[in-house]
Amino acid sequence: MPKVTAKSAQEFVPIREIRDGIVIMKDGSLRAALMASSLNFALKSGDEQQAIIFQYQNFLNSLDFSVQFFMQSRKLNINPYLDTLKDVEKSQTNELLKIQTKEYIEFVKNFVEASSIVTKTFYIVIPFSPPPFASAKGALGSIFGKLQGKANVSERMDDNKFEEYRSQLWQRVDAVAQGLVRSGVRVAPLNTEELIELYYGLFNPGELEKGKAPGLIQQ
Repeated sequence: MPKVTAKSAQEFVPIREIRDGIVIMKDGSLRAALMASSLNFALKSGDEQQAIIFQYQNFLNSLDFSVQFFMQSRKLNINPYLDTLKDVEKSQTNELLKIQTKEYIEFVKNFVEASSIVTKTFYIVIPFSPPPFASAKGALGSIFGKLQGKANVSERMDDNKFEEYRSQLWQRVDAVAQGLVRSGVRVAPLNTEELIELYYGLFNPGELEKGKAPGLIQQ
């Protein structure tokens, strides 16, 4: 019977590294991510709705590269807020205010647990593949990317190449951001720490409800 060799979890993660707000995949391609605000379309007037649709249509038609839109739902974590309230409770010198603060903490905690409040966050992922890796199959927008063969996960991208590719990727990011702003959607690029937390949450569903993602350990 052939011997089965166990693989480490890292081999199943298609990310080589994250630096300067850019995700470098094992296949050599790059990803940037924007966090987008929501838009209450139903509350807009008919003319405003038509204007938003028209601007969004123009935005999609202007793109000559693939992008990915996705939404992340997560149970609301109010522990940091409760910790702040507990500090306020401890610092209270007025006994009545101290009791009221404690009761308020219990009310908020019980309300959130009973209601199962979920937060929704919207993202746009913008890809860039250097010419040798370019593909017209439309899979480049995937947040996880695509592994092609056995990649050398220990190889670090040359700094000069990284800056060149990063500059070209950022041109795409600017184009996407401007198009969405015209549609009434506010966007902000994710930095390195935010990208780590995002991917950690995707690969470890439910873990972020217990707290923040572990810090990045520099090799």
